[in-house]
Amino acid sequence: MSIVLKTPEQLELMRHSGQLLAGVFAMLDDYVQAGISTMDINNKVEDFIINELKARPASKGQYDYPYVLNCSINEVVCHGMPKATQKLKKGDIVNLDITLEKNGFVADSSKMYMIGQVTPLAKRLVETTYQAMWAGIHTVKPGATLGDVGHAIQKTAEAAGYSVVRDYCGHGIGEEMHEGPQVLHYGEPGTGVELVPGMTFTIEPMINQGGYRTKTKKDGWTVVTRDGKLSAQWEHTVAVTDSGVEILTLRAEEQP
Repeated sequence: MSIVLKTPEQLELMRHSGQLLAGVFAMLDDYVQAGISTMDINNKVEDFIINELKARPASKGQYDYPYVLNCSINEVVCHGMPKATQKLKKGDIVNLDITLEKNGFVADSSKMYMIGQVTPLAKRLVETTYQAMWAGIHTVKPGATLGDVGHAIQKTAEAAGYSVVRDYCGHGIGEEMHEGPQVLHYGEPGTGVELVPGMTFTIEPMINQGGYRTKTKKDGWTVVTRDGKLSAQWEHTVAVTDSGVEILTLRAEEQP
């Protein structure tokens, strides 16, 4: 996949899509709680994106995926499929991964929710994964490399005793959900693609309590840790600017 540099006009459209997506998570913050089914969340998000935001749920139909989001709970690493029979319960950690397209440009983001009181170990994983994502984001600037980004994430995760999933990565994004480059969440400083203004991509580390190996369940989508231990993920869509980085999907609670 080729890397598509965005014009200022295209970046403005991506910024708009990103802020609409941030609004989806704001809507969910009071809704996601114990007793809600993951299909309830899916349907709530689909209705909000289509009817309130007048946008398109970009995940639905992508690679024949039938839903508008992924709900990945506890040992699920990514691509958890919503189910009417699957209800959130106290102590769960859940990643909601949502995309939308507005005016031809796609935004992609995910957020962890801790349901009720979770164990200290689960909370530490969620918080460290968030710190790892930000460590990667803070390395983004012209002249840096994707190896710098991956190394910052890997260093943060492994210093806490965790492992970084190797099988899935971030990606370029724009008019297509998946563009170049691939954004690994591990790596060596000074290696890989050099960052230049106009590049847009996701940073979305998946961090495991145990080993980094994964397996896919029989539904062909749901990816779980091979050792059954917990996994967490956070994601933002970012743009390389002349002076550094802009987080296009930044949420209200993250504003400086």
